[in-house]
This record gives sequence, C-alpha cells and structure tokens, in this order.
Amino acid sequence: MRIFLLCSLLFSYLLAQTYSDSAFSANGEVKYKNFTSFDYVNPDAPKGGHIKQYALGSYDSFYDFLLKGTSAKGLSLLYDTLMVRSFDEPSSQYGLVAKQVQRAEDNTFVIFHLDENAHFNNGKEVTAFDVEFSFNTIARGENPSMVRYYADVKEVIVVDKYTVRFNFHNPNNRELALILGDLPILPKHYYENTILSENPLKLPLGSGPYKIESFEAGRSVTYRRIDNYWAKNHKTRVGYFNFDKITFDYYKDDAVALEAFKSGRYDYREESSAKNWAVGYEGIALKNQDIQKIELLHSLPSGMQGFVFNLRKNVFKDRRVREALGLAFDFEWSNKNLFFNQYSRTKSFFDNSEFASVGIPLGA
Repeated sequence: MRIFLLCSLLFSYLLAQTYSDSAFSANGEVKYKNFTSFDYVNPDAPKGGHIKQYALGSYDSFYDFLLKGTSAKGLSLLYDTLMVRSFDEPSSQYGLVAKQVQRAEDNTFVIFHLDENAHFNNGKEVTAFDVEFSFNTIARGENPSMVRYYADVKEVIVVDKYTVRFNFHNPNNRELALILGDLPILPKHYYENTILSENPLKLPLGSGPYKIESFEAGRSVTYRRIDNYWAKNHKTRVGYFNFDKITFDYYKDDAVALEAFKSGRYDYREESSAKNWAVGYEGIALKNQDIQKIELLHSLPSGMQGFVFNLRKNVFKDRRVREALGLAFDFEWSNKNLFFNQYSRTKSFFDNSEFASVGIPLGA
C-alpha cells in the first residue's frame, strides 16, 4: 500500500510539472482558442467532384516510410495524425486523434490523450497501442532517415488504452513534440502480422478522410472520400477534403505532363519553370481559355539558390576569389535573357518571411 501511495504521489508530482491543452506552439501562444474552423478555409465549401492531378515518374509502394521503393502520391489522405498544423502559424498544432497534449516544462516528455471517438475506416477504435505500434514501425523501422528524424525520442510508453507517453533523450529539441504530433497512426490489428516491405502494394487501412478506390500500379491511383469519416465535423477538418475523388496520373517526364495538361488530361498543375510559364502554355487551349494561368502571392519563405564552392579545391580557398565570382555574376542579365524576367534576387537566407534581414543592422 505504501509503495502504491509513493508511486501515486511521484506520478502526481511529475504531472504537476507539466502543462496541457488541446493545442500548443513551439514559439509562444497559439492563434486559435475557441474556434470552429481555421480562418483560411471555407467552412461551407460544397462537396463533390473529381479532381485529376499529375505526378512524375512511377510508384511501387503505398507506404512512404519504407527504405525501398517509391511511394504513391496522396498517401497523407489515408492517415490521421495525433495533431494537425495550422497553415497560418509557423509552429502550432491542434489536437485531432489526440484530444489533449501534456508537455513537461523541462521538455523531457510529452503525453498524448487520445479522442475516444477516433476510429479506423473499418470501424475499430484508435488506441494507444496503435500509436505505440506506429512509432515503432516508422521511427524504429528499417529506414535510416526516419530513425534519425525520431532519434531524440528515448521510448514510448502506453499508460492506458487512450494515453501514450514519449520520453525524450534530448530536452533541447524544442520541435520534438511537434514532430510526434505529425506521426501518422497505423492500425496495429491490420499490419502487425504483415511484412510491409514484402507486400508494398497491400491496400492501406487508415483513419483519414480518403481510401484508395482503385489503382494501376505505377501509372495512376484514385482516392475516394469516406462518407462516415469520424472527424469530418472536427474543427481542424471543417472546410477540407471537399472532392469526392482525387486521381494522380503518372507521366515519365515534365514535358509530356505539360502537353497532357494542355490537352485536358488533368485539371491542375503548379509551375516552377520560368520558361514554361513564359512560353510553354501558348496554344489553342490558352487562347480559348480552356486553361488559365493564375499567379498567387504567398507568404512562404522563398528559400534560396546559389553557387556553393568546393573549398577542398585550391582555386576556391582564397575568399577574394569567391567574392570576385559573386560580384561577376550578372543576375540582371541572366534574369532577362534566360529566365524571362520571372525572378527577383534573394536578399536573405529567409527571404519572404518574418526572419528575413531588412536594411542595415543597427545597434545590438
């Protein structure tokens, strides 16, 4: 009795050193408190339709965490995650499969309390044992990139049917709780006796808003929206997943994919080539407005492109040589003659974000 009482007091003390909520941010407070949907969605968006998109290359797997193989596009539609990130905050998450998250003040562990209403698309409920199985399959599996990604997690512990705890090796990793919140939840009862690497095209079972309706291996895959999706009225899901069907058709190269788009084989593409944007869409379809070119401003960090010098070569070891090459590069001429004036020069490693440098540094 004394041992039980001591353990209970110790556990209560540990939990007293935590703070819990249905959402959290790595950089301060979350934006959304009492909300019914995110600001950037249309909560009354109509449901229906079939959108066709494209992908390049091929695929031979329905699991994007395996070491071997190329996974199909759209697999994130199949699995719900513990938490959901909002798109108008840099590092905030809101509960989905986990209705509440409990974090240690010293960032040594995180506890997720699951929503008892969460269930997989075959009707079986999502439990802490599924979370444990998902973590061990993905983070402790054969893929070294996944192992490295979750390396700061020391262990996963099932506290009870709807509670799971992750202890951390490294309390200085402030993103670790966010990383775990992104964990897709796999059904243990469906996969525990399957060697996924030996059967990579086994139809997946998830708890997400879509399921695979049909596929032609390596050439196309079609997802169908699930009518009785458990979280369709969840505040983090309202306004999302409006198409009844989503198809990805595969093409061997982008030139073929572009011509297929112009002939109406699929509905939407995002263009990253300045040349294509300037001249690649010219033709009858554009003239007749069967296709439209639309530029959308965004607030995402633009990233950077540049020349990286190999300092193991003697010719680049003198910093004055490297500076001279930078000064000799004529961006304006290149932009005009090679890139159809589509680019603006990067002025910061974090351009187009709140972290970008502006003007001349002053003071501290």
